[in-house]
Amino acid sequence: MNINQNIIKISDISVKVIRKKIKNIHLAVYPPDGWVRVAVPEIINDEAVRLAVISKLGWIRRQQKSFKEQPRQDKRELITGESLYFLGHRYILEVIHSNKKPKIFLKNKKTLCLKINNKTTFEKREQLLNKWYRVELKKLLANIVKKWENKMNIKTNSCNIRKMKSRWGTCNVKNRVVTLNLELVKKPIECVEYILVHEFAHLLERTHNKRFKQILNKYIPNWKTRRKWLNNLPLLN
Repeated sequence: MNINQNIIKISDISVKVIRKKIKNIHLAVYPPDGWVRVAVPEIINDEAVRLAVISKLGWIRRQQKSFKEQPRQDKRELITGESLYFLGHRYILEVIHSNKKPKIFLKNKKTLCLKINNKTTFEKREQLLNKWYRVELKKLLANIVKKWENKMNIKTNSCNIRKMKSRWGTCNVKNRVVTLNLELVKKPIECVEYILVHEFAHLLERTHNKRFKQILNKYIPNWKTRRKWLNNLPLLN
């Protein structure tokens, strides 16, 4: 699919405009900072886009205000006593100093242990934690990807994981590749499944049209509840 992109400024808001082969205008505001994206048919000019966005300025500002007021996790230092999240559960970090090979593991239902050398820098601690998160999310996806491929009668070529600033997931329809945000490993499994099914649905319907929503309704009837749940969870600083 050919996609053209540009940025237009409306009042104090920068709007990312994406032109592609669709029939309707789709406006969205994304966490964590409320950036605005509008997908429009290829034939619509910037002035028409500007008018469409202006008509929704009140709604856009309400969405941005909601994100701004949303609770945020404290800035991490990765020291003992700090709170970390894994699959929707809050754990207290316990740092154990050891000269052996670094290791991260769940001690119990409330404690996540980080075994490291006492000279390990914050950057290295964060790297170790993200590596552990990636391994755990990959293990989780191994099961639910197969489950939803069977349910939806589709086949993907790959399901990747990477850190993304503004999206929970993406789908490359042409290559049949789905990519999920590493941050999802901190969210409840129900939210991970919602994003996965959302991206899988694009393999059946490219755009967020009526048919797309019907697909979501069929396979995950409470998707709106899950989406709201995900968007209301604490954001990272």
